[in-house]
Amino acid sequence: MSREIIAILRGITPDEAIGVTEALIDAGISKIEVPLNSPEPFDSISKMLELAGENALVGAGTVLTVENVARLKQIGAQMVISPDANPDVIMATKASGMLSYPGVFTPTECFSALRHGADGLKFFPAFKFGIDGFNAVKAVLPKETKTYAVGGVGPANFADWQAAGITGFGIGSNLYKQGRSVADIASIAKDMVAAYDEAFGA
Repeated sequence: MSREIIAILRGITPDEAIGVTEALIDAGISKIEVPLNSPEPFDSISKMLELAGENALVGAGTVLTVENVARLKQIGAQMVISPDANPDVIMATKASGMLSYPGVFTPTECFSALRHGADGLKFFPAFKFGIDGFNAVKAVLPKETKTYAVGGVGPANFADWQAAGITGFGIGSNLYKQGRSVADIASIAKDMVAAYDEAFGA
């Protein structure tokens, strides 16, 4: 089963990349994001891609430029996640054969992102947007739109967001923080997967 949980590993180093990736895949998380403001992010992504093979989708977050998209394509990354909905980045991502998940907050941003080819919409920061805000925007979006809540979400509110119709989640510091051991990350990831499966009836 492919769970719609994106692990956001902000701050991860290349030395940590293999151990953390193994722990996430073993726990059942198969979408992994390395934000580009992490140390040596392209090196970490390359290592993760080599390890993951067909067991996970690996890509970058905090992608702000077309140049970054081109470099990600060169190393074989599979998805591009951004804090904003830059049409040039979205179109470059799709032209490069990668999945595009731009950050949005308003209906205008949502529709602009979809028109330019986005595969899914990242509602960030979700804790500020809230389920009420999501419900209002979702009412006007195409029914097939994939939606992700990012920022301030976790096992405690997975079920509430699921009931509102969210597709999935991006999880950052609730899952990975610099200095957290691989064993702790593995344990948190397993608990997160269990809560997701319960919320989504898996």
